[in-house]
Amino acid sequence: MNLLENGSKNYHEAKKKIIGEDIKTVQFGWPIGMPLVRKVDVNLWEVRSKIDNRISRVIFTVYGEFIVLIHGFIKKSQKIPIKDLKLAKKRLSNLRGNL
Repeated sequence: MNLLENGSKNYHEAKKKIIGEDIKTVQFGWPIGMPLVRKVDVNLWEVRSKIDNRISRVIFTVYGEFIVLIHGFIKKSQKIPIKDLKLAKKRLSNLRGNL
């Protein structure tokens, strides 16, 4: 592995750590509001992690005392893309059908 590859790996690991720490904050501090968490639909919220000039989004639901991560993506705009919201709703529906 050359220096550039190693630097890239460290960069991505640092970004994953930021997202993980934000999810952990939600897990142990629920309920939490903006700017870290925002409700996006019925029974769906998003964890918003700032990464450089983008925002990582992890959509989750609350089931009893559990937080279930449903979908994650990185975007620049404020609004959630329709395809990502539809996918999250589909996964929520599948989850509820299997519980």
